[in-house]
Amino acid sequence: MQDKTHLVDEITGHRRMRRNRKADWTRRLVQENRLTVDDLIWPVFVIPGSGIVEPIPAMPGVNRMSIDKLADAAREAADLGVPAIATFPNIDMALRDETGSNSLEANNLINQATIAIKKAVANIGVITDVALDPFTSHGHDGILHGGEIVNDETVDQVARAAVMQADAGSDIIAPSEMMDGRIGAIRRALDAAGHQNVGIMSYATKFASAFYGPYREAISTGGLLKGDKKTYYIDPSNGTEAIRDAALDVEEGADMLMVKPGLPYLDICWRMKEAFGLPTFAYQVSGEYTQIKAAAMNGWIDGERAMLETLLAFKRAGCDGILTYFAIEVARLLAKR
Repeated sequence: MQDKTHLVDEITGHRRMRRNRKADWTRRLVQENRLTVDDLIWPVFVIPGSGIVEPIPAMPGVNRMSIDKLADAAREAADLGVPAIATFPNIDMALRDETGSNSLEANNLINQATIAIKKAVANIGVITDVALDPFTSHGHDGILHGGEIVNDETVDQVARAAVMQADAGSDIIAPSEMMDGRIGAIRRALDAAGHQNVGIMSYATKFASAFYGPYREAISTGGLLKGDKKTYYIDPSNGTEAIRDAALDVEEGADMLMVKPGLPYLDICWRMKEAFGLPTFAYQVSGEYTQIKAAAMNGWIDGERAMLETLLAFKRAGCDGILTYFAIEVARLLAKR
């Protein structure tokens, strides 16, 4: 028999990586990561009023919704199999003040939204954020005194707000304000109030990023912000500090960890998952979403493929799920497959 060994076989030691790529069925057979609807958390924006679906110019395809419309959207999300919704309020400017006091109103907008969602859809999770930026007149995530975001007073307030959110039916509290000690304080407050079954998804590593701009438009804080958030968000250059920050949240009782933003910090996703083994999530933030949408609208990229590729990247980096504004679009797409 004629020896058909090729030089390439000798170079590679008869190992050819393309064998497993030769057909669709082989590629599916050896696929390491898959994106499913179970990986999706849908961030949504709620506004006062009724019958309102208000497009956000900086986030094509994303809307602010009044509570009744949000309840309808939650039904669709549940029908598509999306496990959870994360709510963010855009409250009236008249209710915003230096301390974000409206966060401590039991009947505030975010708590009303939780009650309505839970009434409309029993089988979808509700994740709420206790950061103060939607409630403050200066756009910061904490209480501002003399130009300084005060840590301890902010922690006291977010712990009280967390209990109120749990009272309204929130399943998971997701504190994003990056104050020291907040996870432990919230855990103790929840347990003291009898909310032992309410989880905490820590924004364990939230970076002082340039990718938040469209979100700030969505909750109307962009024009309010005085200064920046570098005294409490993590420097984008500091990976080891980020892991130390996450470690403290783990020690304080976090049930889940989040990396925010997402795609620029895949290394942090991987390191956190490897270090702690807790359920790990990434937040594909507004700037990441808008980049893909804007490029697709201009015909510069295939938007659908880019959307799916970025979400799959989070899975490859060790994430158990992704908070993404693409959630409903992806869920509809996956339902057709």
